[in-house]
Amino acid sequence: MKILRTVTELRNWSRALRLETEPETQLDTRLETRGAGAKIGLVPTMGALHAGHASLIRAAAARCNAVAVSIFVNPTQFGPSEDFASYPRTFQADCTLAEAQGATVIFAPAVEELYPAGASTFVEVEALSTRLDGLSRPGHLRGVATVVAKLFIAAEADLAFFGQKDAAQVAVLRRMVIDLRLGTEIVVCPIVREADGLALSSRNIYLTSEERVRALTLSRVIHHAEGLVAGGQRRSQVVVEAAREMLAAEPSLRVDYIELVNWASLEPAEFVGSGTLFAIAAWVGNTRLIDNTVFE
Repeated sequence: MKILRTVTELRNWSRALRLETEPETQLDTRLETRGAGAKIGLVPTMGALHAGHASLIRAAAARCNAVAVSIFVNPTQFGPSEDFASYPRTFQADCTLAEAQGATVIFAPAVEELYPAGASTFVEVEALSTRLDGLSRPGHLRGVATVVAKLFIAAEADLAFFGQKDAAQVAVLRRMVIDLRLGTEIVVCPIVREADGLALSSRNIYLTSEERVRALTLSRVIHHAEGLVAGGQRRSQVVVEAAREMLAAEPSLRVDYIELVNWASLEPAEFVGSGTLFAIAAWVGNTRLIDNTVFE
């Protein structure tokens, strides 16, 4: 598995696969017998990889001839008081996990590679970027759209794999791909959870043992909402109010949002229907966690 540091290296690697020629760094031996027109997968990450990321890499490897995993802690999606400086960085362990799950290359650029001096171009999906996480974290979804657009352009990937846990990001990126007529298809993979139900997140390492127990309230609320809908409840207000009551019973949690929205537009949904997203964000101590479910 190769580690690429520049956009030029990543683009040359991608194009070489399609042309049946080798880039400057020799192709992974698994690709030597594969023909032209190779399907290229991309898994964008900020590192600190866990079993959720592993599931994305496996899904990419199952559908693509070659898989690039990006490891880049993107400064533009962090607010001034957020955890950019302290965000977990575990590069060597990340490379080991990615290779074991089927990654072909790691793309690990420096900040200056993706944001050259004087960079002033950003991608903003209007309206969607100010809903859910975009409302409580101004500029966050603009930063996500900008860096993912850069990665799509650099990798020229056919498929890009994201987890459902980042549902607001997915909605923004789907709209971006449509609006900019990008050639990369977004594939959304299910949320991966611990055995006790906690959704996997790189930020879970911030939780104390006591906070981790409290954090399980989020998945319990998700499960309760699923039960209400399965039992025939379709009024969003009823589902949201039930969720608020459950979260209020755990005073150590500070709720950011509890919403039932149309997943495509992130606009509030009066009734639960196909494609309705039930999403929660809450602070557990100093750690902000998100969780969701999509009703079909």
